[in-house]
Amino acid sequence: MLQQTDRLIKTVPEVQTVFGKAGRAESATDPAPLEMFETTIQFKPRDQWRAGMTTAKLVEELDRIVKVPGLSNVWVPPIRNRIDMLATGVKSPVGIKVAGADLAVIDRITGEIEGAVRNVADVSSALAERLNGGRYIDVKIDRDAAARFGMNIADVQSVVSAAIGGETIGETVEGRQRFPINLRYPRELRDSVEGLRQLSLLTERGAQIRLGDVATIGISDGPPMIKSENARLTGWVYVDIRGRDLRSAVVAMQRAVAAGVKLPAEYAISWSGQFEYLERASARLQLVVPATLLIIFILLYLTFGRLDDAALIMATLPFALAGGVWLLWLLGHNLSIASGVGFIALAGVAAEFGVIMLLYLQNAWQARLAGGRISEADLQAAIIEGAVLRVRPKAMTVAVIVAGLVPILVGAGIGSELMQRIAAPMVGGMITAPLLSLFVVPVVFLMRRRRQVRSRNLTETNAHSCVHAGK
Repeated sequence: MLQQTDRLIKTVPEVQTVFGKAGRAESATDPAPLEMFETTIQFKPRDQWRAGMTTAKLVEELDRIVKVPGLSNVWVPPIRNRIDMLATGVKSPVGIKVAGADLAVIDRITGEIEGAVRNVADVSSALAERLNGGRYIDVKIDRDAAARFGMNIADVQSVVSAAIGGETIGETVEGRQRFPINLRYPRELRDSVEGLRQLSLLTERGAQIRLGDVATIGISDGPPMIKSENARLTGWVYVDIRGRDLRSAVVAMQRAVAAGVKLPAEYAISWSGQFEYLERASARLQLVVPATLLIIFILLYLTFGRLDDAALIMATLPFALAGGVWLLWLLGHNLSIASGVGFIALAGVAAEFGVIMLLYLQNAWQARLAGGRISEADLQAAIIEGAVLRVRPKAMTVAVIVAGLVPILVGAGIGSELMQRIAAPMVGGMITAPLLSLFVVPVVFLMRRRRQVRSRNLTETNAHSCVHAGK
């Protein structure tokens, strides 16, 4: 099956090399089950790809070509795959872990979960680990029989371990290479259950007996691999999602599992994989974003010394971020942690735009006030004067930011997927944030200061009338 999938993958013109691995290494850092195939695909340079071909289209084509009964496809970059496997043990975007005390019950629950989530929209594949199907040779030592031959449990176990499993008795050195010397019985003496029963054992008295004389040997069923977390047995379900954001897909799967799977007592379900990272980062963002907005508001208040001016800048931030939302939608990106970082950076730049515009308007307004009594026409002239002074600096700022981020949006190198989601909110916000500070902030400033002008002129008129009445 591994060779078949390799041949199917090699039929894609953009594929340069294919290397598949079945099973797993004898290492605790490789928690892959025995039935998992790991295939590393190296693509040709992009200039040799077909016209209009992208990585996403390649994944769709590969998923359409590699259709083997009994196998489910999960396409992930190699480095991210290794990081996810070491951190959570799950290589797919979503992993469902079932913990309990009985492997048979866990196997039944994971099978039901696989069937429930497979019908959720945009779930491309779902595969539950098979916790049964392993075949084991059990050697049950008969204590009474071993005692009659003058042997104890440790004596029989040491012979079984060395004769069948092998024992390293030394090491050979050939130049810079070292090879262990392993000693055990020949393969033809231990390749069947009957052959194991006929293995010769030597007692302390020099008698030669068979292994079947002191032990019962048979084949039994069991799990191919046992996993445990928090001192509890676990079974995992791997789920791959395509064309949908992670959070909404997990919410839909949780509803499907809650409706279609009855969980016995003392058994628990947990959601892991990349979703675990998302939940952890979302919890941090729930603290970081309000703290960031609070810090911005405090700095604004310290700058202007007025709550209404600080509130004005804070009220413009949601509208300034609208451009980033629109560009994310046009590019087809889902809201992620990377895009959240981009929105935080955009909020800082948008607040800076509003602060500078408001300072220019206030400086022009104060200059008019120094001349004495003013009218609404003077207020409008001051606003126009302050806003016009900000056009060129704002245009230069926007041009520099866009020129620095557009190459990231059109790039296709390593890490470009992540950087594009950070840069997209900034580029989109550079359209709405400057327009908001150029047109909306002056209008709101005019509306607020117009009432002050009218009240001030009315006060001065009343005072002037009182003076005349007194005379």
